[in-house]
Amino acid sequence: MGLVSLLAASCSPEGPEHPENVVVIGALLPFSGSESAIGRNLEQAMLLAVDDLNAAGGLDGRPFAIVSRDSHSSSKRGLEQLLQLLYADQVHYLVGPEENDLAREIAPEVRELDVFHMLPGYAAPSVARIEAKGGWMRLAPSPFAVGCALAKHAVREGVDAVNSLAARDDYSANVSSEFTTLFAALGGKVFPSVTFTSGQQSYTNRITSAFAWDAERTLLSAYPAAASTIVTEWTLSGRPGAWLLGPALRTEVFLANIPPGSLDGYRGVSPSLSLRSECRTLDDAEGTASCTTENAAAFSDYFSSRWSGETPFPAAHFYYDGVVLIAMGLAFAQATRGATPTSGYELQRVIRELNSPGHDVASWRDLKTAMAKLREGIPLRYVGAAAEYEFDGYGASRHHFMQQWTIDGDTFVDLDPVAVTCYVGN
Repeated sequence: MGLVSLLAASCSPEGPEHPENVVVIGALLPFSGSESAIGRNLEQAMLLAVDDLNAAGGLDGRPFAIVSRDSHSSSKRGLEQLLQLLYADQVHYLVGPEENDLAREIAPEVRELDVFHMLPGYAAPSVARIEAKGGWMRLAPSPFAVGCALAKHAVREGVDAVNSLAARDDYSANVSSEFTTLFAALGGKVFPSVTFTSGQQSYTNRITSAFAWDAERTLLSAYPAAASTIVTEWTLSGRPGAWLLGPALRTEVFLANIPPGSLDGYRGVSPSLSLRSECRTLDDAEGTASCTTENAAAFSDYFSSRWSGETPFPAAHFYYDGVVLIAMGLAFAQATRGATPTSGYELQRVIRELNSPGHDVASWRDLKTAMAKLREGIPLRYVGAAAEYEFDGYGASRHHFMQQWTIDGDTFVDLDPVAVTCYVGN
């Protein structure tokens, strides 16, 4: 632990000098601003991964370290810190940020510097093409998977007509678009959706416009700060209509800032933390599924034992896995090529190939064995804290199930998962 504590800058740009052979992974996390409640928790997950990797021998004896900077939950201020990571800290492996707009803004620099960019966040930009320089990997489910799960749920509940109230950021807009498109493809009726710009003092007019259509369900696709204001104003106006809730709202900061009981019984979806092997589809047409949660619960207990009883946010599982995937790719490349990749794209390709379905399994529970095998040049696919990883040709993780949940007072309650079984014809 001593080496990790010394090397981790922990959201301070002024960290100690690193040993010459250290493998530095840069992280941009929201330690302040509207999303600050999650930043430290995500960093703890990354530091735990570094602990485990260094205990497993690091990269042929070279220790891993995390250098964190604060995104301030802001595109403008976060961009300055992100550029510091790339140009001042000169990191070659970047994790984060949570903010969708900020991740898009940095894409030209990632490409120009040929950096590897791991995107564990729910709202990370889509990965839909291969670049000659720079390598991107997305770990959380795509807006398509979220939209599919929401549409399947609405159909199963007998809902005939839907619309959405969505923020004008890329992620919220894409979730809204995929949901309404897939609901229509499943035979439902879609009323016009309403958009808004986050950061307003009031959203009363937007709320009135969204519910004027009398849709049976209105998807609230937004980040917690704006969504909590909307729910508060909706409650004061008499609670017209009924909500579906987007994945970004499954966070304690959202519950803490809405009127108690105002959303009791309303449902949402978020990434499932059950492994694919822990799930089985019960009905393809309805998308019903049954999953166990032993793997996620084991990681939660492990995280809590390391961080004095703190519980990992669901997103923290993906951040732990993001660090491990980088380390596995570097270790295997060094063993089979004699050197670590100098190109972000090359590292992305190595990680994709490692996680081919035919390879033996490497578990987060035994990274010592996994790293030893990788150092021998044995390819392994990763079964992590959040998923059994398999990537498409662009570097986006494939997800087969989403988690349904509801709200009961000040608590999120998990419901049955939903299989992602939507298909779009030509």
